[in-house]
Amino acid sequence: MRPTPPTATTVFDSILFRDAFGTAQMREVFSDYALICRYAEVEIALAKAEARCGVIPAEAAEEIARCTDVASLDFDLLRQETDIVGYPILPLVHQIAKQCGDAGRYVHWGATTQDIMDTAVILQVRAGLKIVEDDIAALRVILAELSKRHRDTPMAGRTHLQQALPITFGYKVAIWLAMFDRHAERLEQLMPRVLVGEFAGAAGTLASLGDKGFAVQKALCEELALAVPVSTWHVARDGLAEVLNFFALVTGSLGKIALDTMIMASTEFGEVYEPFVKGRGASSTMPQKRNPISSELMLAASKGVRQHAGLMLDAMVQDFERATGPWHAEWMAIPESFVLTAGALRQARFALGGLIVDEAQMARNLEISRGLIVAEAVMMGLAPQVGRQQAHDIVYDACRIANEQHLTLADALSRDPRVSERLDRATIDRLTAPENYLGLAPQMVDRVLDSMPRQSWAAPSSKPSAIDAAPTDSQA
Repeated sequence: MRPTPPTATTVFDSILFRDAFGTAQMREVFSDYALICRYAEVEIALAKAEARCGVIPAEAAEEIARCTDVASLDFDLLRQETDIVGYPILPLVHQIAKQCGDAGRYVHWGATTQDIMDTAVILQVRAGLKIVEDDIAALRVILAELSKRHRDTPMAGRTHLQQALPITFGYKVAIWLAMFDRHAERLEQLMPRVLVGEFAGAAGTLASLGDKGFAVQKALCEELALAVPVSTWHVARDGLAEVLNFFALVTGSLGKIALDTMIMASTEFGEVYEPFVKGRGASSTMPQKRNPISSELMLAASKGVRQHAGLMLDAMVQDFERATGPWHAEWMAIPESFVLTAGALRQARFALGGLIVDEAQMARNLEISRGLIVAEAVMMGLAPQVGRQQAHDIVYDACRIANEQHLTLADALSRDPRVSERLDRATIDRLTAPENYLGLAPQMVDRVLDSMPRQSWAAPSSKPSAIDAAPTDSQA
C-alpha cells in the first residue's frame, strides 16, 4: 500500500521545513490537541471555581472534572461545527456536556466564548514563554563564554562595511550578549502583565453571575495559577501585543547576529564559521560550498516575526466591547510567532554554541589596510605637538600616499618630515600597530560579563536533532 503523501501547506507543519523554522516542543504547546485540552482545562477550572463560590453544585463540578475526556471527543464533528459556528467553544461545550450527563448543564456557566479562548491562549503563552525563557538563558551562557574566550582577540571593526578601527571579537559578542541580558529583563517584567486570566461574560460586565462575578473570576484565576484582571480585556489586547513585539525584539537581535555572522563567514572575510556537520550547508552543484544555514534561518525568522508583530498591533484596534475581525488575526499571529521565535533561538544556540573562530584570519584581515585602520591613533599621537586639525591633515595626506603607492602607513608617515621630525620610527611603528589601539574593548567585555548573573543551564530532555549534536569550537 502506497503511503499517504505529505499534505502540510506551511513551513510550521511541513515534514521538510518544520524543524528549520520551529521546534517540536513549541509546536506541541500550540498544537490543535493541546489547544483543545486548554479549552477543556479552563472549563473544568471554571466549574471548580463556581462550585467553590456556591454558584453550581459541588457534585456537578466534580462530575465535570471526572468525565471531561478530550481524547474521546469527536474531532471531525468538532471541526465541522466550528466551521459552521465560527468558533470552537460552543461545539466543544456540546460534546463535554454530553460526556458529563446531568452535570453537563453546568458546563460553561456564565461564561462567553472569548473568556475560554483568551484564558486558554494565556495558558499556552505561559508554557511558550517558559521555553523562550530557557532558550534565552542558554544563549546568554553561550555568548558569555564566547565573549570571555575572545576578550583579547583583535579584529577589524567595521562601519559602513569599511574597516574603521580595531576591536576584539569578544567585544563584538559582548554587545550581542548585552542585548540578550536586556531581553531576559524584559521577559521577566512583561510576564506579570500578560499572564492574566479572562472571565467577564458576554459584554465583559459579569452580569450573569450577579454579585458572585468577582469571586468566581478570582477563584478561576487561582485554579489556573493566573493573575486576576483588574478589568475586562476582551478588546484590550496590549498584553498579547507586548509578547509578540518582545519576540520581534528578540528575533531582531538574532537577525543582527545572523547578518554579522553571514558576512564574516563569506569567502572574502573568512573570520567565523558555523559548526561543521557533514552535509550541512552543502550545494547541489558546488562541492566547496559551506553555507551559513542557521544564520539564514535566523534572519528569515526575524522577518516573519516582525510581520506578525505588526499584525498584532493592527489587531489591537478593536471595535466597542467585542471585535469583529481583529481578534481572529491573533489566531494566526500568536502561534506562528512563538514557533518562529523558538526555531530562531534553537538555530542561534547551535550556530553560536559551536562557532568556529579563525583568529589567524582575523589578524590577517586586520593587516590588509597596511596600518590605515589605526590612522586615528597616529593623529591623536601627533596632535599634542601640532594641534588636532593639522595632525588630521598630515595623516590624511599620508593615508592618500600609502594608498596610491601601496606603502604601509608607517612608511608613508616616516617619509613626511612633518612627522619624522616629531616622532621616531619606533613610535610610529607602535602607533600603527592595530593591536595597540583596542581602546577599552577588553574592559567593556568585562563590564558586560560582570553586569548581571547568568544561571547555568541544562538542555531540556527532548530528542536532539542533527544540529543539536554539532561539535563545539574546541572540538572543531
